[in-house]
Amino acid sequence: MEANASRQSLRLNGELAPDLSRGLWLVKWLLIIPHVIVLFFLWIAFVVVTVVAFFAILFTGRHPRGIFDFKLGVMRWSWRVAFYSYSALGTDRYPPFTLAEVPDYPARLDVEYPQELSRGLVLVKWWLLALPHYVIVGVFAGGALAGFNAAGDHGGWSSGGGLIGLLVLIAGVVLLFTARYPRGIFDFVMGMNRWVFRVAAYGTLMTDAYPPFRLDMGGQEPAPDAAGADAVAPTPAAGTS
Repeated sequence: MEANASRQSLRLNGELAPDLSRGLWLVKWLLIIPHVIVLFFLWIAFVVVTVVAFFAILFTGRHPRGIFDFKLGVMRWSWRVAFYSYSALGTDRYPPFTLAEVPDYPARLDVEYPQELSRGLVLVKWWLLALPHYVIVGVFAGGALAGFNAAGDHGGWSSGGGLIGLLVLIAGVVLLFTARYPRGIFDFVMGMNRWVFRVAAYGTLMTDAYPPFRLDMGGQEPAPDAAGADAVAPTPAAGTS
């Protein structure tokens, strides 16, 4: 558990665009409707194949690779839409309709494929062990859509509920009047999104690496040694600047 705390199998990155439109965010809810429709059905399939993966892991100790790749694709697609819309507002570049990796898109997500998973842990990790994280994710992403239930209906958390949605709304208002996205808000929002997706990957049986109780803030995933420091903020401590 301790070894996994500093090296997470999920890596989530996002590059804040320097030239965001002041007002485009006001209509992004309309622009993402085609994505929301497609993702609704993809997440239904995600939940179904996760049940299949549960029994495969229970009897073989392995997550079927084809199912894993599909789930990873759905999470990648969801993160791109979330980053474009109301979980970050980090880019005005419209998300592509694909499950595949898009290396040049400013929002990227990857999960390392586990060669082996614990057969016994699969019985309890998605509900009992992850329960404290579900409470926190509920605050970040909004109420009843926390944790595994949120993963099953990602349209709820990518629409910007909870603390994430509130801070993104504040950033949007600042952007509207100043043409500037507050960097501090962006870094904090990225940390919360990173926490949410780590819990989603753990709760949907894609990894045995227990999510750390830590905000890894900033657009880029921290290096393993930096993450192990359990720092909440990416800035130096007071008095060192």
